[in-house]
Amino acid sequence: MANLSNKSLLFLLKKLWKEIKREKKIKLVLVFILSIISSFTEVLSIGSIIPFLAALSSPEELYGNDLTEPFIVFFGISGPDKILMPFTLLFCLCVVLSAAMRLLLLWIQSKLTFSIGNDISISVYKKTLYQPYSFHISRNSSEVIATIANKVNAVVSNVIFSGLILSSSALMILIITSALISINPIMVFTGFFSFGIMYYILIFLAKKSISTHSEIINSNQVNIIKALQEGLGGIRDVLINGTQETYFEIYQDSDIPLRNAQAKVEIISGGPRFVLEALGMIFIAVLALSFTSKTSGLNSVIPTLGAIALGAQRLLPIMQMAYSKWTVMNVSKETLKDTLELLIQKIPPQAINKNLKPLSFKEKIKLNNISFKYVANSPFILNKVDIEINKGDRIGFVGTTGSGKSTILDLIMGLLEPSKGFLSVDDKVISKKNIRNWQTRIAHVPQQIFLSDTSIAENIAFGIPKNKIDFERVKKSAKKAQIHRTIESWEKKYQTFVGERGIRLSGGQRQRIGIARALYKNADVIVFDEATSALDTRTEDEVMKAIENLSEELTIMIVAHRTTTLKKCSKVIDLKDGKSYRIGDYSDIINN
Repeated sequence: MANLSNKSLLFLLKKLWKEIKREKKIKLVLVFILSIISSFTEVLSIGSIIPFLAALSSPEELYGNDLTEPFIVFFGISGPDKILMPFTLLFCLCVVLSAAMRLLLLWIQSKLTFSIGNDISISVYKKTLYQPYSFHISRNSSEVIATIANKVNAVVSNVIFSGLILSSSALMILIITSALISINPIMVFTGFFSFGIMYYILIFLAKKSISTHSEIINSNQVNIIKALQEGLGGIRDVLINGTQETYFEIYQDSDIPLRNAQAKVEIISGGPRFVLEALGMIFIAVLALSFTSKTSGLNSVIPTLGAIALGAQRLLPIMQMAYSKWTVMNVSKETLKDTLELLIQKIPPQAINKNLKPLSFKEKIKLNNISFKYVANSPFILNKVDIEINKGDRIGFVGTTGSGKSTILDLIMGLLEPSKGFLSVDDKVISKKNIRNWQTRIAHVPQQIFLSDTSIAENIAFGIPKNKIDFERVKKSAKKAQIHRTIESWEKKYQTFVGERGIRLSGGQRQRIGIARALYKNADVIVFDEATSALDTRTEDEVMKAIENLSEELTIMIVAHRTTTLKKCSKVIDLKDGKSYRIGDYSDIINN
């Protein structure tokens, strides 16, 4: 995982740029060019007000002006009294063209931004799904879900879109100001330089506050997701124990500072607008007074004053928008950092290989002097374990909590990588290059079977698109798991929906669907990790009979809460703190 803490916004934006697809980068360059064109149409609309106001106030002077002569000749204007209508139409045309270009620019910016957002969202989710098991157990799921569900959207709206608006606004400010300076350099430069200094001071003063609010918003977004997951995910216990107030307070303690920080950001980003608009009006009034005091007539200065006033009317909102978008981008810095951490992950090449050839398994699985610990400076959970499992064995694992039973299974399934030693199958060492080939041979039945809110058939053929499910294979697997008759007794049979997390099914039914899912995979090795521990004794016996009746060709590994469920195992392995173990048949291990 890349360390992006304490990195500047510019550094993070460069990282984000590298992750954008080449075709989208080309489109962004085209958007930049379109922004330049749009800026010049703004200048055109501002410039067109000069002849329009001149036609209103002093048509004779305009008619005799050398600059307007080509226009007058082209349209065949016969005298000063005929000049107003053509220049009014010219002004209106320029204004419409400017508005149309700004609308087109906004449309393209929005479409492109959210198209890039789509790429980022898909990439973040895909890369996260393909990360090894060690990544997932080291991260809080609330953080990952908050990033994918909320923070990616915030990056799209607050960073990418705001960045495009900021860059186009900066271009417009530069080009429009340059055009206005050509009309009256001293006054325009003085006025807009003053406004620029004001915004710079605002940015300087707000920077620290924005950074603080960014951290508050980012952290509390995660806390809210966590509160929702824990409160609603454990709703049965919450209702029984009457702990609604506890989870409400957890949510409230995160939501209040989040909303306060968001409100303060809105004030910081939008507040200066009203002050600066008032100052802008005062600036125009002072400018008008200055012009009239230095000239003999008002008519001669109306066109120039109108152009500067229109320019100010265009520029001040653009300057405010640029400042607002800068604020939003900086507030989203922490969100961008969290998104980038998931976005720049590398997908292991073997994880995306779609043409996997299953690893040969005809003889034995061997743990060769394996030691394991989760963190480098932590103690070993397993230490120098040597275990040999023959094909077709029924292996039971017993031991106290924390003895390393589940860790051994995770190592055998290739979910974890040994810290020392190695796993081999038929004397072939399992490595990162062939781990997926080995995993095609394995199916897993955990204590808590995850069931999606879809049909029974889709849950048995878990992860297979509906149009590719082999329904005969589904039924065959259900029969072996001894759940077929139950399913057939339901009105919709295999199209029955199970409800969220299988809430409409009993514990035994969920476990047998889990077994049917494992069998659908046609695996050679099935791992039962305390798969019956949550069941009552009678239901557990029924599920174990289903397991016992499976093909003798299958290699089965079982971690059981009750040791009596391991009676039919050919070997039982007794683990003690992951450091010592005994291997023998059921009677040897249990009686001693």
